[in-house]
Amino acid sequence: MPETPAEIVAVYADESCLGNGRDGDNAGGAGGLVEWRNPATGQIVRWDYWISEPATTNNRMALRSVIEAFRGISAKRRSFAVVFTTDSRYIVDGMSSWVHGWARQGWKRKSGPIENLELWKEALRALGGHHCEWRWVRGHNGQPQNEYANHLATRAAASQDASNGLIPSAFDSWMEDHGGTGVTKQSVAPFPSHETFTGKHREWTI
Repeated sequence: MPETPAEIVAVYADESCLGNGRDGDNAGGAGGLVEWRNPATGQIVRWDYWISEPATTNNRMALRSVIEAFRGISAKRRSFAVVFTTDSRYIVDGMSSWVHGWARQGWKRKSGPIENLELWKEALRALGGHHCEWRWVRGHNGQPQNEYANHLATRAAASQDASNGLIPSAFDSWMEDHGGTGVTKQSVAPFPSHETFTGKHREWTI
C-alpha cells in the first residue's frame, strides 16, 4: 500500500436542499471549506467551493460536494492525506463501510437498487490517489468550519450559482461577522495531524 502523503488537506463540507423530500423540483446546493498547511511557512491556506442544482436531494448534493472537493484537490497534481468532515452520515457511513460491500457484490444489494449509484462511482473515481479519512460532526452545533460550509451550501441553493472550482476563502471575514452568534475563534477545529490520521488509499474497480 502506498505511503501516506506528507501533506494533509482538511475538507469541511455540507449540502442543502430547499424543500427536501417535498413533491416537485427542489433547488439545492453544496459547499465546502478546504484547508492546507503550507509546509514552508506553517500558514493555513483556505479555499472555498460551492455548486448548485435546480432539482435535487440532500443525498445527491452531499455526493456532489465530495466530487467537487476532490476535483479541486486533485487539480494541485499531487496526492494528499485528506480528512473529509461532514455532518452527513450518508457520506461518512457510505464511504467508510457501504461502498466496500457494494463493490464486493458487483455494485448491487439485496434490498434493491443503490440510490445515486452513478454519483457514488463518480465520487470514488474522484478520490484518485489520495488517502482519505471520513469524519462526522454534529450539524448546527457551533463548529465554525461546519457552520461556514453550511453557509456556502444554503447560499448556493438559494442563488443557484457555482464557484467553478476552488477560490480563495472568505472564512476569516465570515468569522468576524458571526462572532456574536456562538461561533468563536476558540472553537475553530485545529488542523489535523499525521498522529491522528487514520485514512487509507484504496484502489477501486468501477
